[in-house]
Amino acid sequence: MNFLGHCYLSCSDEGVLIGNFITDFLTPRDARNYNGAISRGIQLHRRIDAFTDDHPLSRELALMLRERHGKYASVVVDLVWDYYLSSTWRQHSDITLERFTSETYTTLQRNRHEFPRRLRARFDEMIANDFLNAYKGLSRARQSLKWMDRRALFESNFEAAIEDIEKNDRLFESMFHVFFQDIKNYVKDYYESYPSK
Repeated sequence: MNFLGHCYLSCSDEGVLIGNFITDFLTPRDARNYNGAISRGIQLHRRIDAFTDDHPLSRELALMLRERHGKYASVVVDLVWDYYLSSTWRQHSDITLERFTSETYTTLQRNRHEFPRRLRARFDEMIANDFLNAYKGLSRARQSLKWMDRRALFESNFEAAIEDIEKNDRLFESMFHVFFQDIKNYVKDYYESYPSK
């Protein structure tokens, strides 16, 4: 999952959200400096990544994307899943995507003192670019993928994921709903079984 998916799956727990959000910006040494709910969020982020990578539908989607995206197909899988979370949001949440993103940005801003230094340096730009809505709609998704292509240090071809989505929209969406229900159940079970102290 990408940013939107990770934030959604943070169980409406502020500390877990912070840990889940900052994980990709942490060094192993940084991660040892956190405890409590933030540490729990870091662990949850890693479990979400592992569950996503190992899920049969993620693997199937990666195979479908491999011809166009090669060894970066697994990266594109995360972006495709976030695209479908955005486009089918009301099927998964009682609040609007706009309200969710606004409230999430407020929570993250309030806790930015917990961010590692390299995330603090980027965070204002991320907010300005409305990063949680980076894959909301094909037009916005195309812009985000073009931006990734420009920044990539390799032949990425991320923008071509739009062609994959357009060609396989109904199939990809049906795959997403099965995958996402599975990961919601997994996160719920993990969160409820986690020791409270």
